[in-house]
Amino acid sequence: MKTRTKTIHSAYPGKDAYGALAMPVYHTAAYEFDNAEIMADAFCSRVPLPDYSRVTNPTVIYFEKKVAELTGAGKVYAFSSGMAAISNSLLALCDSGKNIVTSNHLFGNTWLLLSRSFARYGIETRFCDLCNPEAVRGAIDENTVCIYAEIISNPLQEVADLKVLADIAHQAGKLLVADTTMIPFTRFSAKDLGVDLELVSSTKYISGGASTVGGLAIDYSCGKEFADRMQEMLLNFGAYMTPHVAYMQTLGLENLEARYALESANTMELAERLRTIPAIRYVNYTGLKDNPYHDIACRQFNDTYGAMICIELASPQACFDFLNRLKLVKRATNLFDNRTLAIHPASTIFGNFTPQQLRDLDVSETCIRLSVGLEDMDDVFEDIRQALA
Repeated sequence: MKTRTKTIHSAYPGKDAYGALAMPVYHTAAYEFDNAEIMADAFCSRVPLPDYSRVTNPTVIYFEKKVAELTGAGKVYAFSSGMAAISNSLLALCDSGKNIVTSNHLFGNTWLLLSRSFARYGIETRFCDLCNPEAVRGAIDENTVCIYAEIISNPLQEVADLKVLADIAHQAGKLLVADTTMIPFTRFSAKDLGVDLELVSSTKYISGGASTVGGLAIDYSCGKEFADRMQEMLLNFGAYMTPHVAYMQTLGLENLEARYALESANTMELAERLRTIPAIRYVNYTGLKDNPYHDIACRQFNDTYGAMICIELASPQACFDFLNRLKLVKRATNLFDNRTLAIHPASTIFGNFTPQQLRDLDVSETCIRLSVGLEDMDDVFEDIRQALA
């Protein structure tokens, strides 16, 4: 089946008693077993039966199965948030004394997770320029577990060459882990680019208009030890996705392609039109042909560029004035809502960072991040224009 068909048609593990077309929501904590032997087999993973909804649930399993069919993954794990997917997956890969090689241009919470939270557990993070292969090679040593990359960094929109990173990682016997949230996995194959573990905030495109919060870890080639450790993470850390969220995100997955086609087209249109507004000093979108990362983004993501634009204004005060004058565009954090959203990253996502940290991370205090929605772009453009007039 083609991708659009796969997002809708996926067989249930077991036939529903009433022939429901939508996977039922199994709102239950526990499950009854026919006998003690089957119960023991379920708890020890010898048979594919749910035992307790902190670890397994039929509605969540169905969602994971659909994602696996769409991506070609060997195993998919659904978590309570994108950050839960990142933290649980990296903890499953790492031990105290190990290190992770990554970019200094990460999303704020991910940077804090790696530089602060993981450091307390003896896991080192080595920040370098992922667009410089020699810098990446120089950062790897015998204690390196993986290279970690965002396929389009948030909000800088830096794009590293994933095949180059995969070659470097695999030659050194390491893994390539990539956060692919910025482009739906229905539009490109992370596996074909050499990614071993794909991490996704399913809150974004998949949820269908920011209705729920969730995350996915999509395992292509991490091995049995990783699978065993992920099972341990689910048992002991308790960050498994809830059945209601899995149900909502399954529905979101079914109409993902239709929504993304419009959002990405809207974003390209808006990015080009924003260049005509004198108050905007720079429009950062990898879909624009003169963007420094356009060619690599085009090659890796099959000529699609996501639905996030960053614009540079004259000053931090100009950014606040702009946000306060918006009437249609919403002042909110999130990406890929049905509505167009605007935020000033330096004072919010990176709001507790020091001025020196902002400079070190290249976070601009004059940047506005726009997440482009499904509205008519005439209306969105006019709202932005009047807010800057």
